[in-house]
Amino acid sequence: MISIKNSKEIAKMRESNRIVGLLLHKLRKYVVPGVTTWELNKIAEEIIYSEGGKPAFKGYTVPGLAPFPAAVCASVNSCIVHGIPSKSTVLSEGDIIGVDVGVYKDGYYGDAARTYMVGEISEEAEALLDVTQEALELGINAAKVGNRIGDISSAIGNFATAKGYFIADNLTGHGIGKKLHEDPMIPNFGIAGKGPRLRKGMTLAIEPMINIGTNCVQVDGWEYYTLDGSLSAHFENTILITDGEPEILSIY
Repeated sequence: MISIKNSKEIAKMRESNRIVGLLLHKLRKYVVPGVTTWELNKIAEEIIYSEGGKPAFKGYTVPGLAPFPAAVCASVNSCIVHGIPSKSTVLSEGDIIGVDVGVYKDGYYGDAARTYMVGEISEEAEALLDVTQEALELGINAAKVGNRIGDISSAIGNFATAKGYFIADNLTGHGIGKKLHEDPMIPNFGIAGKGPRLRKGMTLAIEPMINIGTNCVQVDGWEYYTLDGSLSAHFENTILITDGEPEILSIY
């Protein structure tokens, strides 16, 4: 069942997502050649606690895997999502890194992701980031009262594929609120006019994950990679469905 948030719940959602947006804004300056993904994780965790939140991902469990060990997912180059921060993963000039973060505060969750450039990157990589970010914006623009989940999905997928890119298999956006992952599932491709209807008060995490070379993925524990080793980008925002334009909660 898709939850509809009341005004008090929305205020709490704004606060948890405010921390997410602030963190992703502050983290940008630390994404430089020579930094490890573990160092980025440590910085992120300090920001979360300093704002009165808790890392939503740290300790998160799914059947068959050990609890996720970090505050952020740090996914470099061909890692699509769920990259585990490591002291041995050192960023280099020309890399791209997707940082996904969740925050829990006062009973409610925030969630968003950005893909950052590490120094100067290739034109190919920069184009991928631009397309993925624009796909997110188009998906958000489709998230209006009376539309359906399929309108979000088709806006993202049709745009990305028309540009010659690939939607990562089996990875979707989701509802969010008292739980990090709630109904509905939000695929990054689909048919307009299909799926649950959008209603005022819904809170959704929309997150295109777009690859350069293939839609196929390979899974290594928590981590998802492109099957062909090509680059992947990930952008995400948590939004609120309103009477008018959707409100982006996780933006600074």
